Amino acid sequence: MFLFLPETSSANILLRRARRLRKLTGNARFMSQSEIDQRNVHAKDIFLDALIKPIEITMKDPAVLFVQVYTAIIYGIYYSFFEVFPLVYPVFYGMNLGEVGLVFLCILVSCIIGIVIYTAYLYFYMNPRIEKYGWPVQEDRLIPALPASVGPTIGLFLFAWTARASIHWIVPTIGITIYGATVFIVMQAIFVYIPLSYPRYAASLFAANDFFRSALACGSVLFAHPLFHNLGVGRGVSLLGGLSVIGIIGIWLLYFYGARLRKLSKFADHGEPVEEPVAEEKH
Repeated sequence: MFLFLPETSSANILLRRARRLRKLTGNARFMSQSEIDQRNVHAKDIFLDALIKPIEITMKDPAVLFVQVYTAIIYGIYYSFFEVFPLVYPVFYGMNLGEVGLVFLCILVSCIIGIVIYTAYLYFYMNPRIEKYGWPVQEDRLIPALPASVGPTIGLFLFAWTARASIHWIVPTIGITIYGATVFIVMQAIFVYIPLSYPRYAASLFAANDFFRSALACGSVLFAHPLFHNLGVGRGVSLLGGLSVIGIIGIWLLYFYGARLRKLSKFADHGEPVEEPVAEEKH
């Protein structure tokens, strides 16, 4: 992707164009806006913009705070599954280590399902709509996440209460697949929504999101085994399923109230909805 996809950053495109013009003409007056802006930038400004600003936005903007917390929880739950597999498939279904390893392929299957669903949404709905009416309001990017947000909870509870010897092993595995596929869709929708809503701080917010997600994922590996050992698989995974309900509520609130939150935020892009033309009556 890095080698073959074209550059899309307008600031970077103008920077390259200015450099090319200076090289061709020998005239140093050709400068891009980013070069002009960086003349008075100091190391302190870079530090504040790269490290402090993402934390400030996260603390002051409810939409960003929800995204950071929710994606961190989802990521932590995802990694906790690596601890519960050995407690379920060898114990209840008598699988050896090689067979347990094959169960992990359901994660690959879930990602493929998520890719197909999200790509179909873009191809059949979003892209034709953009071509016909122009860019929609940012919250419309969350539409596929609305039904998908229920999937992680369904998948977790399905796994929690079907992981037993009396039920075929494919049933809890389907729960994991539902979880993985719907999480993929939700994450894609969120990761498109953030840069469109906060274009100036997109890189910093993604870096902060990576930190939050990775920190909780690291912690989940440590607390997952004691959690399942003390509560058992059913109640332990049900606890995680209860936490995932935060995402259902949050995604729907973000969809309906996101535009209002952006208007109150000094960090967001206050884009207005694109009005769809009214079809003329045929006589």
